[in-house]
Amino acid sequence: MSKLKPIVALCGFLTFPLAAAGEYKVTTGVEYTRPNGVGVMLDAHIPEGKGPFPAVILVHGGGWTQGDRTAKFIQPLFKVLDQTGFAWFTIDYRLAPQYAYPAAADDVEAAVRFVKQHAAEYKVNPNKIALMGESAGGHLVNVVGARNRVGLAAVVCFYGPIDMLIWGKSRLEGKPLSEGVRGFFGMQVLDEAGWAKIRETSPRIYLNSKTPPFLVIHGTSDQAVDYAQATLTVDLLKQVGVPCQLMTVQDGVHGVSNWEKEERFQAYKPQLIAWLHKTLR
Repeated sequence: MSKLKPIVALCGFLTFPLAAAGEYKVTTGVEYTRPNGVGVMLDAHIPEGKGPFPAVILVHGGGWTQGDRTAKFIQPLFKVLDQTGFAWFTIDYRLAPQYAYPAAADDVEAAVRFVKQHAAEYKVNPNKIALMGESAGGHLVNVVGARNRVGLAAVVCFYGPIDMLIWGKSRLEGKPLSEGVRGFFGMQVLDEAGWAKIRETSPRIYLNSKTPPFLVIHGTSDQAVDYAQATLTVDLLKQVGVPCQLMTVQDGVHGVSNWEKEERFQAYKPQLIAWLHKTLR
C-alpha cells in the first residue's frame, strides 16, 4: 500500500542539500525476506526527486520478543528520519521465543541486502546505507554493523549493548530467566553453555577494521542498558580504528518515547541529522 506524506526540512544542521521539498511516497507491507516460509515485512519511505538518496534502515526494540516496524515507541524517530530527506525503511524481524538468535540478526542483514538489490526501485545509493536501532534493535545493529558482511556505511545505536556478557551479568545473573530470554539465547540455564550462547550474541567480538563509523546515543539514567555500555562502545571502536561519536542524553532514561516528555532530552535530533549527513555525504 502506498501513500504520500510531506517532507519536512530542518535547516541549520545540514551539510549537503536535501531532496527538493515535497512528499514522501510510503509503501507498506513489503516482504523483504522469507526464511523457511516466514514472510518478514518492511515499510519504505522514499522522497520525491531523482535520487539516488542515502538510506537508513530502522530496527525496533522490544527485548527481542515484541514490537514491530510501526511500534509507538519508535515513532519519534520517524519524524527525525523524515527531516533527513533520505530514503528510509522500518523493518520487522523474527522474534523470540519462537525464533532464537541469530534469526533476528540474519533478518536485519537480509533487509540491507534487499534494499541494495532494489536500490534503483527505491532511488537508494547502495553505497550509502546506515542501520539505526534502539534497545534490542540497537543490539542487533551493533552485531550486524560490527561484522559488516553487507557493506554498511554507518550505524546509529540508541542505548544498545556492545558487551552481552556484562549486560547478562547485570540483568540476568541470579534472576529467573524469562521465556523470551531463554528463547532468544537458545538456552535454559546460565551454566557454562548458557554463557557461551550469550557471548555469541556479543557485538564486541565481531568488531574489526571493516566496521563502519558508529554514532551512539544513550541516556545517563538508563536502567535497562547501563550508560557504561555506550562509553565502552566508544573505547572498543577506537581500539580497532573505527570512528565513533557519543551523544549523551543527560538524565535520559530508556527509550526515545520517554525522551519526548521533555524538550531537554531532544537535542539529539538535529545532532543526529547532522551526523548522518556528514557521514553519508
